[in-house]
Amino acid sequence: MVEGVLNSIPFRAALEPDGKGSHWLRVNQAMHDAADADAGDTVTVEITRVEDEPEIRVPMDLLKALAAAPQANASWADITPMARRDWIFSISTAKQPETRRRRIEKACDMLASGKRRLCCFPGIKWLMRDNAKSCGMWLPLPNPKNPAPAKSTK
Repeated sequence: MVEGVLNSIPFRAALEPDGKGSHWLRVNQAMHDAADADAGDTVTVEITRVEDEPEIRVPMDLLKALAAAPQANASWADITPMARRDWIFSISTAKQPETRRRRIEKACDMLASGKRRLCCFPGIKWLMRDNAKSCGMWLPLPNPKNPAPAKSTK
């Protein structure tokens, strides 16, 4: 996680691995709009690494399942907060109780087998979409082009 400013607009974001031992910063549409920048413009960016990634609350049913699966629980304790967040969001987006139960069971099996991250869950990118608004995880960034105050999405 990093905190920074983009054209004097503060942000907090996750850097994404580039597969070559480095990372890149995705500038999403909200950041783009808030910075009042167009494609091809030069912008000023400052970033600082945030030492402690924020933890997200682990649902009780997942905690119980992890407690009953020692290998999965050991893997859970060893993964990053962002990886935990991906697992939790994958489970939390289930609409039916049975789907949620299956996802928890599959997560425990995968963690017990050494799988640290979900293969195909879009991770932090998922938070940038409309789904994030519906679960109240993020507030929109202020937009100088449309100065209406940000409102809670909860």
